Amino acid sequence: MPCISPALRINVYINTDHWIYSDGSRPLTNPSKIAVFGLGSMGYGMAASLVAAGHTTFGFDVRPEQMDRFRSDGGTAGALADVAPDLDTVVVVVLNAAQTEAVLFGEAGIAPHLKPGAVVMACATVSPDFARQMEARCTAAGIHYLDAPISGGSLKAAKGQLSIMASGTPAAFDAAKPVLDATAETVFRLGDTAGAGSAMKAVNQLLAGVHIAAMAEAMTFGMTQGVDPDQFVEVISKCAGTSWMLENRAPHIAAGDYTPHSSVNIWPKDLGIVLDIARASNFGAPITAAALQQFLAAAGMGLGAEDDAAVAKVYARNAGLTLPGER
Repeated sequence: MPCISPALRINVYINTDHWIYSDGSRPLTNPSKIAVFGLGSMGYGMAASLVAAGHTTFGFDVRPEQMDRFRSDGGTAGALADVAPDLDTVVVVVLNAAQTEAVLFGEAGIAPHLKPGAVVMACATVSPDFARQMEARCTAAGIHYLDAPISGGSLKAAKGQLSIMASGTPAAFDAAKPVLDATAETVFRLGDTAGAGSAMKAVNQLLAGVHIAAMAEAMTFGMTQGVDPDQFVEVISKCAGTSWMLENRAPHIAAGDYTPHSSVNIWPKDLGIVLDIARASNFGAPITAAALQQFLAAAGMGLGAEDDAAVAKVYARNAGLTLPGER
């Protein structure tokens, strides 16, 4: 049930409908037809959660092997041109605003082919102004738009336990409810028009990116003082200096495992968006700018496709340190 904060005017919905049968399936009374665009770590997890919930789910990606994998995991096969007119919901989980716009209104954009009343649920990190523009264009096309950035990582995406920072009309929320129920543990209802969800995501990404960079700096600083990375994880995760990002990412460094759950390349984009918004508001964000430089340095070292914890390698290189798993 909703928990309403009068001071913030935010409705928070905790999804209590995540009952799961012993075979991993979920009870469902009204299956929807849904297309997920972007089968990366987050999009694939969301698409898998929709399949587990019993929805007819199509997956589309620029990588054919991802589409083949999704179909082998229970996704429904179908050409976009054939399925578009029957879709109830389009979930866009791509990298940025340009890709979001291309999916919706590009040369092969899907928005003009959707039935009236269908809903677009846009999950990429974008500026609030862009979200408002997309909402206006979707409204003109007779479809709903939900500004719905996501947080929680690939593991929570695969479990249908994301946090979604959403804003849009009541009708957009109603139309997107089947997807929200299947993919989110917590839905923050932030306003009746697009933009507020993306604004909150920008705040979250500022903190998340800074926390990852600060964690990497702290761990490598500790190494210069003889602090073992495993000890760092054990001790700091129980002390006041911890953060969710520290507890999630520091073990990757200690294990020397940079399998990308969220890549370095995400952060030049997301922190760049934060700084663009800040400049437009005449707001100085020097800590964000410093963190961005470390991710840019990591990308410049050829680490862009590695897990974002690999930003620690920038500090290690500059300090002459050898991280776990490296020679």
